[in-house]
Amino acid sequence: MTKLPQTNREIRQFIRQKRRSLSVAEQSFASTKVKEILLSHKKIIQARNIAFFLSIDGELPTQPIIEALWQAGKSVYLPVIHPFSPRALLFFRYEPTTELITLPYQLKQPKLNITTLCPIEALEVILTPLVAFDKQGKRLGMGGGYYDKLLKNWQQSAFYPIGVAHDCQQVEQLTTAAWDVPLPEIITPSTHWQFKQ
Repeated sequence: MTKLPQTNREIRQFIRQKRRSLSVAEQSFASTKVKEILLSHKKIIQARNIAFFLSIDGELPTQPIIEALWQAGKSVYLPVIHPFSPRALLFFRYEPTTELITLPYQLKQPKLNITTLCPIEALEVILTPLVAFDKQGKRLGMGGGYYDKLLKNWQQSAFYPIGVAHDCQQVEQLTTAAWDVPLPEIITPSTHWQFKQ
């Protein structure tokens, strides 16, 4: 467990640096372990439509997991920043032939194509990125608020959120704002965290 700097901005910088310092072998091992946990997860097994994200900036590699989900017959959807609604995400189907566009910070997303749009109500699991988390399931994101808006009142939604992270992203305790949404589960290479909600 990592001792923390003081501000969320400092925490983000600190944890992102720790992620980026992981070797290729460590990243590959982490992705394999999380893939094993996810593929045996009841929610994943039962789901047809799963939202995921493409990893950047030292995040746990998600492409091998996505390919395993494809092989398991799952439809995978990626987040796209809504062109008109502030801090809102849309989800578009991701397939091996999907054309991706690159945004600032090397973030990649599918080109807007209404024929591959998945309504939020049709998503069953949303695998969620995060920068840091604590043992209460509190999540610190990148600061844009996109996932906080998406996850607000998730208990009344059709989808179930699961955080995905490296072990080094766990911290002792996060100070979060009223709009920050804790997760019911977070999966790391070594631990399947489940939190009381």
